[in-house]
Amino acid sequence: MRSPYTPSLTVVDKIISENDVNDIKTFQLAFKDQDAAKAFKYTPGQFSEISLLGVGECPIGIASSPMDEDYIQFTVKKVGVLTTSLHNCVEGDVVGVRGPYGNGFPTDIMEGRDVVIVGGGFAFTTLRSLTKYILHEANRKRFGNLTVVYGARNPGELLYKYDLEAWGERDDLNLVVTVDKGDDSWTGKEGFVPAILKETSPSSENAVMVVCGPPAMIRFTIPVIEELKFQPENTYISLEMRMKCGIGKCGRCNIGSKYVCKDGPVFSFDELQVLPKEY
Repeated sequence: MRSPYTPSLTVVDKIISENDVNDIKTFQLAFKDQDAAKAFKYTPGQFSEISLLGVGECPIGIASSPMDEDYIQFTVKKVGVLTTSLHNCVEGDVVGVRGPYGNGFPTDIMEGRDVVIVGGGFAFTTLRSLTKYILHEANRKRFGNLTVVYGARNPGELLYKYDLEAWGERDDLNLVVTVDKGDDSWTGKEGFVPAILKETSPSSENAVMVVCGPPAMIRFTIPVIEELKFQPENTYISLEMRMKCGIGKCGRCNIGSKYVCKDGPVFSFDELQVLPKEY
């Protein structure tokens, strides 16, 4: 019987630098074993444990869509020993992957309804997975109107610029991109995500709201969600910043009686209201 701590081996087949200062990269990985590839079934919002032999492992949200074939993607910010070593990898290097873990976003509940996706900063990774999933030609008709509100500190910190450009040309979603402070070349919106969400004012009728971002962003976005009359049971928040071992053994991800890596990282706001505040 395979140990839950044993990773499957993948090969780095593409690396994309996502920001101007080059401290955020997307790693495209392909499984070495096809059985492992077939067994790796995930939904947007889930995460994996990424490891390098002799260095360690850490939890990272899955940035690719389940509709992407032959590869999975993880977007990694260089902040510590493991992530720095990962940033030093080159194409062809071997990376371990455990998972997928967590519950993901409730795409079944979203079917037939409008979807509003709100993200800030580096936390847009799993929201990108959800956006790509909904926009896929095999899925798009299953969902109603799609609104995406995404913000970063400055234009150089916006992730997935190639996706944003392609999405901006589509007529089947309302994409709103903002930065806290623009530079001389920025012609888009300026302002914090909560204010831009209020300005965008998406309808809450037959709609689901999905939010992921830094704790401060979440904290100031919640009053706007309430003002827009999105019900707590129709609002889903990802607490992926709390992810730890992935299988509920270390006990470091708990919030009250819940384990984020097993019961989450996605919770309805209804669920979060009875738990200790973590945002």
